[in-house]
Amino acid sequence: MKYYIIAGEASGDLHGANLMKELLKIDKNAEFRFWGGDLMSKYGGEPVKHINELAFMGIIKVIANIRTIAKNINLCKNDIKRYNPNTIILIDYAGFNLKIAKFAKVKGIFVNYYISPKIWAWKTNRIKIIKKYVDKMYSILPFENDFYSKYNYKIEYVGNPINDAIQEYKETQNNNNENFLRSNNLTNKPIIALLAGSRVQEIEQTLPLMVQISNNFPDYQFIIAGAPSIKKELYNNIIQNKNVKIVYNQTYNLLQNSKAAIVTSGTATLETALFKIPQIVCYKTIAGDTLYKIGRALVKTKWISLVNLILNYEAVKELLQTDFNEKNIVTELNKILNNKEYRHKIIESYNKLQELIGTNKASKKTAQSIYNTISK
Repeated sequence: MKYYIIAGEASGDLHGANLMKELLKIDKNAEFRFWGGDLMSKYGGEPVKHINELAFMGIIKVIANIRTIAKNINLCKNDIKRYNPNTIILIDYAGFNLKIAKFAKVKGIFVNYYISPKIWAWKTNRIKIIKKYVDKMYSILPFENDFYSKYNYKIEYVGNPINDAIQEYKETQNNNNENFLRSNNLTNKPIIALLAGSRVQEIEQTLPLMVQISNNFPDYQFIIAGAPSIKKELYNNIIQNKNVKIVYNQTYNLLQNSKAAIVTSGTATLETALFKIPQIVCYKTIAGDTLYKIGRALVKTKWISLVNLILNYEAVKELLQTDFNEKNIVTELNKILNNKEYRHKIIESYNKLQELIGTNKASKKTAQSIYNTISK
């Protein structure tokens, strides 16, 4: 079978790679053409477009790159026509992928969508496009079943691939604190992990303040989880002379050995929770406070972190825009580090989260379902 897969961000690259790996186990003749990153390249060669060229974050960046985005959409359509795949597999990345879904459906290509767009948060009217042009939706968030059922659209909840990745890591990695510290030239001080995201814009908005508050906690070492796609110079310019270090390609090792974490909203909040590390979730947009307020008013959810969204209550503190300041971070981090009851309450919430996510082998189940559907 010929599969055309489109992922536009780092998390999509991870999930796309795992899906490709499972498809190869099921379909020995699988051929891939894809938009993605280095992880997907391990299973399908060079991407048509790399995620580094695709991730435009925020309204301002999207507007500034509107011509580039339009060119990419046309490039993708023409490439699909030339490749003539048996199926399209779209991974999140809604603004781009829903346009491709419409094109593919009209061309008679079966459209699979793995990892639903967040239409339960905003742009709910996209449900009309999904119902019309997406043949099969695979969900990785348990509450999405109830959302889609309100619109009489049946989806399949397959579990969360992040849960699978972490379980695999714990089963295969012989990692301990001493080895981690020694191999990265770290001290014996307890670690505060800084997960500032995988895109330049979000790192520039959140990491400086994360680094700044390290001065308030001299008994801890602050370690940045370096994103593979980000040049070290960006981190060094932000760190300057502060005693903060970076580790690359070791995010799970870092979380496994951390006391607490400060995390930019996104997939990393769920990863941190599944490692049972108390965290502060942060978010700040380059658009400014006024545009943030307008955007927040359009969002239909009370929380932005996956942890709180899945649990449907505030299990972890979210510091957004103006609330993301030094005073609030220091106050919350002190509670996490020094209040045993508060830490225990967060961990208990994480245990409930694990139960809600439930089923394992999301990538395997999705790959099997896709293959079964298109091979009939």
